[in-house]
Amino acid sequence: MRHVLTLIFFAAAVTVALPGTAQNALAQNTAQKKPAAQPIPEPPPPPPGFELDPAAEPQVTIRKRGEDTVEEYRIAGKLYMMKVTPPGGGPSYYLIDEHGDGKFARQDGPGTGVRPPMWVIHSW
Repeated sequence: MRHVLTLIFFAAAVTVALPGTAQNALAQNTAQKKPAAQPIPEPPPPPPGFELDPAAEPQVTIRKRGEDTVEEYRIAGKLYMMKVTPPGGGPSYYLIDEHGDGKFARQDGPGTGVRPPMWVIHSW
């Protein structure tokens, strides 16, 4: 009976000890196989003749109308949005020309309502 208990105890000790030893050996092998970290190379320069179009950037003009502060947003000289901030830092609202016809609709925030994309493909 003693021999059986000794054999069971030995088998249990070996079973518990081996996975830890195997994990340590695996971790050491993995650590040895990792390549050294390399710095990220610099991006290539832009192609020749490529320049940003300043007309595509919005121009923002800030004006005071009465006590309100109005920020006018224009692209290619055309007014497409105004942000109106009341005095005292109250909640701002936006006036947006949704169809490009000069008629502005009020929105209480930039993310309110559903706004499907309305890109201008061509204009003349």
